[in-house]
Amino acid sequence: MDAWVVDQPGPIDNHPLLRLQRDDPVPGPGQVRVKISCCGVCRTDLHLAEGDLPPKRPRVTPGHEVVGVVDAVGADARRFMIGDRVGVAWLGKTDGSCRFCRQGRENLCLHPTFTGWDVDGGYAAACLVDESFAYRLPDGLADETAAPLLCAGIIGYRALQRAAVPDGGRLGIYGFGGSAHLTAQIALAQGLRVHVLTRGEPNQALARELGVDSVGGPSDPPPEPLDGAILFAPAGELVPVALRALDRGGTLAMAGIWSSDIPTLNYDETLFQERQLVSVTANTRDDGETFLALAARLGVRATTVPYPMADANRALIDLKHGRFGGAAVLHV
Repeated sequence: MDAWVVDQPGPIDNHPLLRLQRDDPVPGPGQVRVKISCCGVCRTDLHLAEGDLPPKRPRVTPGHEVVGVVDAVGADARRFMIGDRVGVAWLGKTDGSCRFCRQGRENLCLHPTFTGWDVDGGYAAACLVDESFAYRLPDGLADETAAPLLCAGIIGYRALQRAAVPDGGRLGIYGFGGSAHLTAQIALAQGLRVHVLTRGEPNQALARELGVDSVGGPSDPPPEPLDGAILFAPAGELVPVALRALDRGGTLAMAGIWSSDIPTLNYDETLFQERQLVSVTANTRDDGETFLALAARLGVRATTVPYPMADANRALIDLKHGRFGGAAVLHV
């Protein structure tokens, strides 16, 4: 089968992904093989390709917003049947026995496996997944619009929970790509006031189309103090900016797996008066199930830009340079 791999991590404009032929993967015990229809393009894939996230093994295939159908099952795999449509997300497996797994906080597992980082992901014709970590997808949701929900949507939902905005409160969103535009829809449906602070006309235009309460640049002050904020941009220099925009008792959640360095914080200006800075680390399967059900009920839809799977490097280049709003999706 055709598959993309991270050959030599480096600047995305130098095309660090290499396309090659691999043997079809064979599912082991408890695994299913997914014949891939499409795979969303996540900023984490860009961090992996450029080396911000060092590959866990040589020539790993990226991609963790996978939609496809089961076409083979391993021994003892009984949850899905051949032909079932499934989604494969970032959290690929946990040990199930560490202190965090026993507490129901599997996103903090001490020995996790991540799709497209530890094991081969969705920039290919097929991939394997532990059946207990695959998702059944809601009916009536097209493959292309389902793909970004599997990471961008789930992580955005967890970040919104971490930001702890009270009912009817004021949410700031810094950066407005694939994850943020889905999170904004949830927040608006829940009755929050949403202020988007982002660069790039495509992203600003998409925010306006979704009906947010205001749109400004990433360093602009919002029109009112924020009860909570989410930083989606991997830009540590925006942390003090966002903290200063919080009202007393507000929380800033950092949603990315990687960020540039955070500048020195002035305690009085950014943290005093019980402002909080928290991070988001992966997600639990319960987060995923809850978000997918909520997205189906509220009619959350991803704004997508399709690319052929053969153009994976170009999709990541366009993501890097902010050439589209919403989320890119690769089609096999």
